[in-house]
Amino acid sequence: MADGDRLTLSLSSGGDVVIKLRPDLAPGHVERITDLANSGFYDGVVFHRVIPGFMAQGGDPTGTGYHGSDKPNLKAEFSKEPHVRGVASMARSQDPDSANSQFFIVFDEARFLDGQYTVWGQVESGMEYIDALPVGEPPREPGKIVKATVS
Repeated sequence: MADGDRLTLSLSSGGDVVIKLRPDLAPGHVERITDLANSGFYDGVVFHRVIPGFMAQGGDPTGTGYHGSDKPNLKAEFSKEPHVRGVASMARSQDPDSANSQFFIVFDEARFLDGQYTVWGQVESGMEYIDALPVGEPPREPGKIVKATVS
C-alpha cells in the first residue's frame, strides 16, 4: 500500500468525499478499509447514524448499526491523533478490539474520543457532502455511499 493512498466515497448527498488514508497511524485498519472498498462492500451502504455537531457513521451492510463484514474484528490501533473535523475513525462496541467495517467521520471537535477509537484517515475534500447527509439515528431516508474506491 503506497503512502498517500486515498479513499473516495461517492455519496448520494451530491458528490465525492476524498479521505487521505493514514497507514502510519493504523496499518491494519487502512488495509481493511482498502480491501472492503475494493471488493465493493461499501457500495450502496447507508450512513445509519448522523448526529449534527458530532459525527456521521456508516459501514454496516444491514444499515442497522449492529453488523459488519464477515471478516474477523480488528485489534485496536489507538493513537494520539485528535478527533477533529474531518477525521475518519473506526466504530466499535465496548470491546476495544471489536472494530470491523463500521466507521465514522467527525463533524466537529470530539476530543473525548481521542485514544479510544482508531483514527485511519482525514477528509481532504468533499466534507460538504458529509455535512449534507440526512440526520437521524437512523435517518428517515439515509444518505448512502454510491461507490467507494481506493487509489
